[in-house]
Amino acid sequence: MEEYTLHIIETAIIIFSYIVLKYITKKATNKAALKFSKSKTRVKIIKKIIHLILMAISVTLLLLIWGVEQSELMFFVTSLLTVLGIAFFAQWSIISNITATLIIFFNHPAKIGDKIEIFDVDHPVVGRISDVGIFFVTVKNSEGALITIPSNLFIQKMIVRREVGRNLKLKESPNPKD
Repeated sequence: MEEYTLHIIETAIIIFSYIVLKYITKKATNKAALKFSKSKTRVKIIKKIIHLILMAISVTLLLLIWGVEQSELMFFVTSLLTVLGIAFFAQWSIISNITATLIIFFNHPAKIGDKIEIFDVDHPVVGRISDVGIFFVTVKNSEGALITIPSNLFIQKMIVRREVGRNLKLKESPNPKD
């Protein structure tokens, strides 16, 4: 048991650090969401991404503590990254969708519950945003059908947002030439 005492203490420190970091990042994300007036669903997505990163770091540290050789771990990580690299090269839109989701979270005026109209020549979409996921934005149309739009395409399209419960009217310019 004595030989594992140090491993157990280090494991407890890693788990405690993970919990504290998760709590701190959760509070910081909530604070940023309030500052920038972002919805709870957008905050949820960011928290998932942060949780995934913290979990990966914690698991890696735990593997090192419990005796997985660095060379074996590096071989596994490089093999995994090679496979992922090939997959991402074949499907590069995955990375752009994740990045687009972060942009939608922090910078896009449309949010869950908004009625929108997407101007697309081939496939125009009118409906209400029902979900913003890591890869897709889901819009529910008037017939109740769910339309999924890749996040990277969602930020590239011209979108008219109709705020719930408000009629938006454009002010006419006093100068007829404007």
